[in-house]
Amino acid sequence: MKENTLACVPQDVLASAVFGADYGEAFLEESSSSGLRFEDSRVDEAATSSERGMGLRFLRRGAKGLETLQGSANTLDAQEALRLRGSLLGNAKTGQVALKEPLTWRAPMRLDPQTIPLDDKISLLRRIDREVRSQFPHIRQVTLSYSEGRKRVLLVNSEGAQCSASRSAVLLSISVVAEKDSILQTGHAVLGGLKGYEALLESRPLAAARAAASRAVAKLSAPKAKAGEMTVVISSTAGGTLIHEAVGHSLEADLVQEGTSPAYAGKLKSQVAAPNITVIDDPTLPGARGSFGFDDDGIPSRATTLIKNGILVDYLYDRVTAHKDGRPSNGHGRRESFQARPIPRMSNLYIAPGTDDPKQILREVKSGLLVTRMGGGQVNTATGEFVFEVDEGYAIEDGKVQRLVRDANLMGVGAEVLRAIDRVGWDIGWDIGTCGKDGQGVPVSDGMPTIRIPSLLVGGGHD
Repeated sequence: MKENTLACVPQDVLASAVFGADYGEAFLEESSSSGLRFEDSRVDEAATSSERGMGLRFLRRGAKGLETLQGSANTLDAQEALRLRGSLLGNAKTGQVALKEPLTWRAPMRLDPQTIPLDDKISLLRRIDREVRSQFPHIRQVTLSYSEGRKRVLLVNSEGAQCSASRSAVLLSISVVAEKDSILQTGHAVLGGLKGYEALLESRPLAAARAAASRAVAKLSAPKAKAGEMTVVISSTAGGTLIHEAVGHSLEADLVQEGTSPAYAGKLKSQVAAPNITVIDDPTLPGARGSFGFDDDGIPSRATTLIKNGILVDYLYDRVTAHKDGRPSNGHGRRESFQARPIPRMSNLYIAPGTDDPKQILREVKSGLLVTRMGGGQVNTATGEFVFEVDEGYAIEDGKVQRLVRDANLMGVGAEVLRAIDRVGWDIGWDIGTCGKDGQGVPVSDGMPTIRIPSLLVGGGHD
């Protein structure tokens, strides 16, 4: 995707196409992606795709609230926007919006992934596979998934905004399975970011793969985690999976308005977390996977504090949910593509670092579990109940990290955990991924400092 076709689209035509309702927008997009899947020591799958098209959306106030009219087409022909407008608005009055100064945003990129030869990418995957298999015993499977993508968007709306953005991202997922005496254990790592190919090189993929393999192999001989309620310390190295899954979705305004977030609905200005907890969603972080210059409603991005010193102060809004609550949006409307509608989403969500020394946090634990890497899990967003696997965890005894344990998982309720946290470290660590909601996936990252939860249910069991 070398040529920027969007730059050639006549915006005066788009300015006519978005006229005629309380709000109108044209969202144009061109994207390309490619990926490799490496398994059984060979390239198992290689795929490329590209897409271009436009979406037109109108919002009209009516007796039953805000009505949404939306359509899309797989073309960038500006005349198609006029035809879409006719099909959505019928004989509505025509006119032209006065456009403001353009807003342009570009994600940082030093090394264009498209300039890296395919053979070099395959060679990297082959080297990772070879080193893991040769350096570690009991390796049953190594699965590597590499993807790169580029997207350009242009948004013109009836408020006069004309916003364009360009983003490039790379992602490498590493999964290692070890087996011994019919016991299977896994190790995982995900690398990349909203950058060029340099994001992959900077994250030291070989070292990350060796660490994942080491975890998988070490867990083969580790005892099972002790089960029961205990003190749990989650290290910053575990990233922010807990805050994203167990709490983040419950702070999205559509879920609050639908009544599926009872822990936080109607709780603005109320104490919902421990006083040492501040939760922020910040789409302006340079190079972070969830960052953007403006949201998909055309609203400039800014950091949004959701919980401040334990007090709920805001939700994540898009244009529609903000209108419903009679307030401005805070710029968190996101869509997967031009065919989808914007909905409230997280970007880069994190618990702000506190003042506690992470080492001292551990020293104060008589007995418990240290989680240094999180695995997958399940969350009921309506109740906040969660179950998370622990990819790497250690028993704590008398303030010291002791043996590695396996097969641990964490169970609890997100809102209750947020109120229970009694120590917050001054460090912070991050995870990256793709967040799914209502059939749409968007890139995100999430972060967390080292925290201590005095009592949390740990699943496991003795051998």
